Amino acid sequence: MLSSSQFLRRALLADCLFSGAGALAMAPGATMLAALIDLPEALLLETGLFLFAYAALVGWLGTRASVPKLVVAIVIAGNAAWTLASIALLFSGSVSPNLLGEVFVVAQAIGTGVLGELQYIGFRRSGSAFAA
Repeated sequence: MLSSSQFLRRALLADCLFSGAGALAMAPGATMLAALIDLPEALLLETGLFLFAYAALVGWLGTRASVPKLVVAIVIAGNAAWTLASIALLFSGSVSPNLLGEVFVVAQAIGTGVLGELQYIGFRRSGSAFAA
């Protein structure tokens, strides 16, 4: 277990808010959003549903004074992977979003990357080496 710094808790709660907003935009609004940004409706719906569960996890972690190190490390690594995968999606040719869709993907990739970095800083401030 890791004694969670206030910085880490705030970074996790910010991730909860960011991810929760994404979930609320993507899951119930997948049809409308897909038409607006030219991304597949199924991708938006499934991403939104995943984000509901993810937001609940990081929200719960953000309210704990002590958190499992491995879970926090997975969250941080997941944010890094999400950022890279989002950019890779745009270059893959498997989707053809319009300009607004590209901005949507890049903006959430940047936001996710920033949150992951803030969580990493908070993890370090919590007095733990990342390899723990």
